[in-house]
Amino acid sequence: MINYKTLPEFDKDFKALLKRYRTLESDFETFKKYTIETFYEQKTPTTAFVPVEGFCGEKYVSNKVRKFACKSLPGRGSQSGIRIIFVWQESLRLVTFVEMYFKGDKPEEDRIRLREFVKLL
Repeated sequence: MINYKTLPEFDKDFKALLKRYRTLESDFETFKKYTIETFYEQKTPTTAFVPVEGFCGEKYVSNKVRKFACKSLPGRGSQSGIRIIFVWQESLRLVTFVEMYFKGDKPEEDRIRLREFVKLL
């Protein structure tokens, strides 16, 4: 069983994007169930996310989700432009969501936020 946790900053990002993309809540639940859980529970390979270079350690892996399907963005499929940054801790079976953003609003993740979180691990 995988446990999920969000940072307060992630919750703020999610709430702001939810105002623009009304299906985001159900899309996010679908993503957790069919992408994260199938990868970490069933070991099914995926190209939906990639490790963030420089932010991986022995006890954790930081990932950037590049393929996230959002029904509010029709015609784009999994190339919606929504990015999610999360940290996977195998020993705790824990996924911590750090950041969510739309690629059109900012080009890349907030490395300072990620660095501050990784320091706490």
